[in-house]
Amino acid sequence: MTGTVHTRKAIRAAYENNKLHKRLCRQVGQAIGDYNMIGEGDRVMVCLSGGKDSHALLDVLLTLQTRAPINFELIAVNLEPVVAGYPSDTLPAYLKERGVKFHIERQDTLAIVKRHFPEGRNACSLCSRLRRGILYRVAGELGATRIALGHHREDILETFFLNLFFGGKLKTMPPKLRTDDGRHIVIRPLAYVKEADLVRYADVRQFPIIPCSLCGLEPNQQRRQMKAMLHEWQKMHPGRIENIFSSLSTVVPSHLMDAELFGFADLQADGIARADDEREAGGSESDDE
Repeated sequence: MTGTVHTRKAIRAAYENNKLHKRLCRQVGQAIGDYNMIGEGDRVMVCLSGGKDSHALLDVLLTLQTRAPINFELIAVNLEPVVAGYPSDTLPAYLKERGVKFHIERQDTLAIVKRHFPEGRNACSLCSRLRRGILYRVAGELGATRIALGHHREDILETFFLNLFFGGKLKTMPPKLRTDDGRHIVIRPLAYVKEADLVRYADVRQFPIIPCSLCGLEPNQQRRQMKAMLHEWQKMHPGRIENIFSSLSTVVPSHLMDAELFGFADLQADGIARADDEREAGGSESDDE
């Protein structure tokens, strides 16, 4: 009897895991299609940090690569920090086993960050900018036409509220971005994917995770606050997160306050506009009298 129960549980778990994989592939495929992220002949540089998100991104893209009606190339790139105890062999061994082309770029970004930030102060933003600049350079050297990052739905929402609360701007991480110099296209194929699904997927797939905490820097406290806020909202008000996320792609510029985004200064009522048109056409009835 016990063996039967275990068999049923195993079958059920396999079924749920298969559903999860299909859902991730569907959501990533939809995001790629909605924003035209990848086209025929693209060389996609997948930024592989060793965390759950970038591992899942590479894994799903490998699946979609075999199913897509277009041909595109994948190359994984890891920016390896100069940190004591960093497991340098972990990702190369994994990528060789998966048969994935890869490039390891070793840079001492930590030393630069520590020179500019006093001990105990959050330095994630500077570290991110440094890493991004290096990855853009590497993309050019490798001839990559797309740079794929592993940001998911919650990352996008957290960034939105960080900008709203602390930056005074309505902006977030877009699913597709052209860099300021116009040389690169950055894509976020996990834009529609929930973080909870990625946590579960990483557990199912047993990815070789490399923790970010190896750098020893303080985590971004403001982002942690946003994450906690969203988690509490999801628990207390189911559906709120979905509504907020949907609102990011349902923008009504005429009902905001950006005079550069919408022509408020030129707005006139239809009646006034018609009277102006009549005068231009030869005068109104009162003029004829």
